[in-house]
Amino acid sequence: MNMAKLSIKGLIESALNLGRTLDSDYAPLQQFFVVMEHCLKHGLKTKKTFLGQNKSFWGALELVEKLTPEAGEITASVKDLPGLKTPLGRGRAWLRLALMQKKLSDYMKTIINRKDLLSEFYEPNALMMEEEGAVIAGLLVGLNVIDANLCMKGEDLDSQVGVIDFSMYLKDGGHSSKSAEGDGQITAILDQKNYVEELNRHLSTSVNALQAKVDALEKSNTKLTEELAVANNRIITLQEDVERVKEESSYHLESRKVIDGQVLGETRKQLKEETLLRLDVEKELEVQIGMKQEMELSMKMLEKDICEKQDALVELRQQLDDLRTINQQLSHKSQSADASSKQKSEVIARLEEKINQMSGTVKQLETRRYRQKWCFVFFYLELQIHILKTQLAFFFSFLQKQCKNCSMVFCESCVSNELPLPSSILPETVCSACYSLLLQQYASTPT
Repeated sequence: MNMAKLSIKGLIESALNLGRTLDSDYAPLQQFFVVMEHCLKHGLKTKKTFLGQNKSFWGALELVEKLTPEAGEITASVKDLPGLKTPLGRGRAWLRLALMQKKLSDYMKTIINRKDLLSEFYEPNALMMEEEGAVIAGLLVGLNVIDANLCMKGEDLDSQVGVIDFSMYLKDGGHSSKSAEGDGQITAILDQKNYVEELNRHLSTSVNALQAKVDALEKSNTKLTEELAVANNRIITLQEDVERVKEESSYHLESRKVIDGQVLGETRKQLKEETLLRLDVEKELEVQIGMKQEMELSMKMLEKDICEKQDALVELRQQLDDLRTINQQLSHKSQSADASSKQKSEVIARLEEKINQMSGTVKQLETRRYRQKWCFVFFYLELQIHILKTQLAFFFSFLQKQCKNCSMVFCESCVSNELPLPSSILPETVCSACYSLLLQQYASTPT
C-alpha cells in the first residue's frame, strides 16, 4: 500500500512537470502498473486447471462489466486484441485502457464495494478485501488529471516481468523541489487544486449515493415495521380463531362419537349385503366368461372349416378349368388328326393307282418280245416300283402308332386322341377305348 502511495504521488508530480501527457515508455508509469499489478495479485486464490495452478486477477476485473455497463467497451476491446494470449496480459491491458479513459478509480471502487463477489477470487486477508483497498481507490482519483496515450498493439504484455524499481523512490524529494522553477510550482499548485476538486466531486457523489441508500433503508424499515405490526395483529386473530376452532372441534368430536356408533352398524350390514351381491355377480361373470370363451372357440373352428371349404372350392374350380382347357385342346387335336388322316388316305389311294398302272405297264412289257430294246426301260420301272413299295411300307409303318396306356399298336386315326395319364403330367396319345375309359375315371374322381 505504501508503494502504491509513492508510485501514484511520483507519477502525478512527474506528469505535472512534463505537461500531464504520458506515453507507454515513461518509467514512472510502467512502475505504477507494476505496483497496481502487485496490489491486485495480493491474496489471490489459486485455481486448479488442466494445465496446472492458475493465479490471475483477470477474473476479478471482469466483474466490472457486470456491475457497470460502461466497462463493457474496455473488456470487449481487450478480448479483441490479437497479441494477448494469457489472462495476465488481458488484465494488464485492462488497467492501461481504464487509465486512458480516466475511469480507473471508479471501476476500482465498484469492485471493492462488492466484497461478496470478490470473495470468490481473493482470500479474506487480501488487500482488496481490507480497508486499504478503498484507500487505494481514493488515491487513484488523482490520476484523472493525467492524459495517457498508450499503444498496446506492439507491446508484449503476456511475457513482461513485473519488478518494482525501488531506486526511483529513494531520491531526495527536498533537493528536487528546490531545483524546480517558479512556473513548475504554480502548475503543481493548480494541479493539486484540480486534484482536490476532483476528490471532492467523487466524495460528494459517494455521499449522495450513501444518503440515497440511507433514505431507501429508512423507507424499507418503516414498511417493515408496519408489516410487522400487521403481522402481529394477524397472529393474535389467528390464535383466537385457533382456540375457537379447538372448542368447536371438541364439541363435534363428542357428538360424532355417538353418531358413529349407529352409523357403523348400518354400514357393516350394508357391507355384508354388498359383499354377498358382489360374490354372486362375480360367479355370474365367471359363467358368462366361460360361455364367451366357448363361443369364441366354436367361432374360430367354424371360420377354419369355412376357410378350408373355400380353399377346396377354389381348387375344384381350378381343376374344372384345367379339364375344360384339356378337352378343348384334345378336340382341336382330334380335328387336326382327322384332316391329316384324310390327306394321307388320299395320298395312299393315288400311290396305289400309280402302282397298279405301273404293274400293268410292266406286264405289257413282259408280254412283248422286244425285251432287249426295252431292257433299260424295264429295269428303270422295276426300280421305281421297288422304291414305291418301300415308301408305302415306311408310310404304313409310320401310320401305325402305339397307345401309351394299353401299349397296343393302332393306325393313326385310332390313336388320334391325347390325355394326361396318371404316370405323366403332359398329355399322351391313347386309343379311343382308353380315351373313353380315362374320361370316365376323371369325371368320377375330380381331385
